[in-house]
Amino acid sequence: MPRTTILLLALCWSAGPIAAQEYRPNPLPGEERSANVHVVGHLPPLNASGPYNVSDIELEQELSRPYVYLDRANEAGRPNPTIGFDIISIKDPSRPQIIYSWRIENPELHRGPGSLAPTYIKTRGRYYFFNGFQFQAGGPDLDLGAIMWDVTGLPDTSTIKEVARVRVPEHPGGFHETFSYKHSSGQALVVAQTVSIEAYLYDVDRIIAGSPNPVVSKISIPNWKEVTYTPVPRWHDFYIGYDPATHQDKFYGAGSGGGFVYDITNPAEPRLLASVTNLPGVSGEHTFTPTPDGRYSLVMPHLEDWYAPAKIVDLKPALEGKVATISRPIGAWNASAQGIPHYSEVRWPYVFFSGQTDGFQVINLMDPTNPYTVGFYSTRPGPYMHGVGVAGWQQTYAYGRGNSAYDGAWGIDVRNADGLIVVSDFDSGFWAFRMDGFDGWNGHQWGMPNVSSAQDWDNGPDGAPKSGKVS
Repeated sequence: MPRTTILLLALCWSAGPIAAQEYRPNPLPGEERSANVHVVGHLPPLNASGPYNVSDIELEQELSRPYVYLDRANEAGRPNPTIGFDIISIKDPSRPQIIYSWRIENPELHRGPGSLAPTYIKTRGRYYFFNGFQFQAGGPDLDLGAIMWDVTGLPDTSTIKEVARVRVPEHPGGFHETFSYKHSSGQALVVAQTVSIEAYLYDVDRIIAGSPNPVVSKISIPNWKEVTYTPVPRWHDFYIGYDPATHQDKFYGAGSGGGFVYDITNPAEPRLLASVTNLPGVSGEHTFTPTPDGRYSLVMPHLEDWYAPAKIVDLKPALEGKVATISRPIGAWNASAQGIPHYSEVRWPYVFFSGQTDGFQVINLMDPTNPYTVGFYSTRPGPYMHGVGVAGWQQTYAYGRGNSAYDGAWGIDVRNADGLIVVSDFDSGFWAFRMDGFDGWNGHQWGMPNVSSAQDWDNGPDGAPKSGKVS
């Protein structure tokens, strides 16, 4: 069955829906794109021994630090696995260059996906790269959660120094996701997903100091006893943002059982504020990304599959205590029926998706009940089901993936200063894009708090009182 895709008619948020176009069954990267999305730079993964060798991506926000952290994943059974990360300089975005590569010791002995969860932090005037790992039984580092490096001296890569290894022997399996946050108190925090019902909230300065107890608090899935579809209920993705209207630091966690909003204004005492559970066809949540004002949130199912669109929920009734939980979406979006919108970055009114099989996608969320696509670019070669016989990748089955739709664009990040968008693709590597009319983002220009995944490490959250401690 052919799928349909879209042709841009207009970019502005008032534009109408876009027309459909017949889909080519075996497109190369870029053969499906909208006229308003432009490739700035592209870098195929180096030293790749097969598909599925790139995972998530993190972009520093300061223009004076043009650095991208690209995680390199592993798949069981691959020779010469590439477990680690590359640092890419985009000083000239049209000519991205790998300036540093790190690989874990004895990579051939490790089992599991490996390097998955990059984030960067600035505290006390220094910059750090915090990277989450997941390894499986049968090899070393089963208890390794993350490694942290001091990267202050970039572009001089000789100054990069490993600071700490964070281990979680009580929850073997490491960290699948991390999110760093500048708290309104001035603390630099990182939240990490463990292979358990608990998310660990770390004080970064304690990690740097070598504290035996860097964990500030542990946030548990509140309804974990009701989760029956997985043997180990766990969180998946996180977001933390400051709410100037309520003067609260809010944690948004997605995972087994649903999505949950916690007040972590006092990080040591998280307090549940709202829940999103039992959405139609959704047993758990993969991502839970709010709008800058915290009113609406995008939800992806925990078990990603075809015919599973991103859903939009209105959190207001739950935050106001009018309902016990939110169980009905007010809107939904997908690029195509078989699409899997994997991760999202909200820069109101736009949502930027790494859409796996659908590549890079941008939607307009001005009317949350009627989101629509305003731009796209296919980064992923091949058909939806990426099996044997695709353009020289006949070894796919040997790497354990088989005929899979879990492929293509994985990670995405947006630089607020100038609107540069970066995407990581499982197979085709690093991409940098620009979209016509999007030259940067500040929430105040849209009547919103200036709140996104991008942190103001020097000044703290937008709208937060400045009387607290500043790192």
